[in-house]
Amino acid sequence: MAILEKEKAKKLKKGIIVAIAVVLVVSVIIAGANFFAVKNLLKKGNAYNKVEIENQLVPEKDENGNWYFTTDSDFKIMHLTDIHIGGGFLSKTVDEKALNAVATMVTKEKPDLVIATGDITFPVPYRAGTFNNHSGIKAFANLMESLGVYWDVTFGNHDAEAYSYFDREAIAEFYENEDYKYCLFQAGPEDVDGYGNHTIEVKNSKGIITQAIILIDSQAYIEDNIIESIKGTYDNIHPNQVEWYESEIKRMNAENEKINKDATPVKSLAFFHIPLVEMDDAWTEFKNNGYNDTDNFKYTEGIIGELGRQVCCGYGEDDMFEKMLELDSTKAMFNGHDHVNNTTFEYKGITFSYGYSIDYFAYSGIDKLGSQRGCTMITCKPDTSFTIDKYNYYSDRYDLEGFSREEVTMQFEDITYQVIPE
Repeated sequence: MAILEKEKAKKLKKGIIVAIAVVLVVSVIIAGANFFAVKNLLKKGNAYNKVEIENQLVPEKDENGNWYFTTDSDFKIMHLTDIHIGGGFLSKTVDEKALNAVATMVTKEKPDLVIATGDITFPVPYRAGTFNNHSGIKAFANLMESLGVYWDVTFGNHDAEAYSYFDREAIAEFYENEDYKYCLFQAGPEDVDGYGNHTIEVKNSKGIITQAIILIDSQAYIEDNIIESIKGTYDNIHPNQVEWYESEIKRMNAENEKINKDATPVKSLAFFHIPLVEMDDAWTEFKNNGYNDTDNFKYTEGIIGELGRQVCCGYGEDDMFEKMLELDSTKAMFNGHDHVNNTTFEYKGITFSYGYSIDYFAYSGIDKLGSQRGCTMITCKPDTSFTIDKYNYYSDRYDLEGFSREEVTMQFEDITYQVIPE
């Protein structure tokens, strides 16, 4: 019996050694594959030509450390969202398509500022082959710097998952890297929850703020762990962020009043990733009224393409929308998160606008579909008004020399109504 036991022990030991050896070999192979994939991805991001913008506006910082642009003409913002760069060897093909889509639209539109509202990266290991959330973010940053267009971001829920190599603080430090001269990201006050709560101002030659751009970290999950990530229990904007928002509006109001004592509340646009609860409330009111406008709701364009939970807002409550109504400053908010929602509507006097997504990767099979992919162009006028125009990436608008696009199915092409039937 002792001999048999020794033989079993030897076999078990040998099996463990073999298993460890296999794991090590596979790990080395994956590490090598990811090394070359990231190297090529970063090279791809650096490969695009600088966008030629006539009389390109250059931002400055005020005494408070806030960025501002000065112009007496229109100011153009491009809203992108949900880029979802995997950053690993398994996502190489779709990652390059995502970079190409961004480069194509930025080259055509020549915006003064690009704002990407979160989920720049999507390093899900069994899909992308990596936990590294830095590589996708760096590829996007390299792309924007190559294009030479000023850009900014808000955090999404996937940008720094609990299982990712880098947390939100580390990614915020990366965005603030002084080597990125076109990036206007600021981590924001340390005593306010989240990273990236900051403002950018558009002023006229008299110094009046004609449009304030407010970027907010809409948080990620109610608890920062893998379980909540899998469950998708999304968080809400926190109370001290609402307080910060109020203080910023009042600060900018006071600045305008120094120049013009009769100045009305500063006009502002808000950008974040996860939609407010009121977006769900508004759409539900519209739906319950037979998809007809109500006293509160005015439909503009677009569809809600998500099935199941159509608007994936936070699971709690916050006072951001109520504060927006009270201060009478923010007239539109722009978000992403739900990749096949692109509707725009007005609710209680404030415009809600889903951005077209870029995503080639996060939703299964979405790289073969095209109705949801594109950008939003927001034109801020000198008189504080603004317009919103949405463009599909596969429209003739983006038939540019030197750029190519893949063949896709326009899955919503025959839908003329503003909602996908449940």
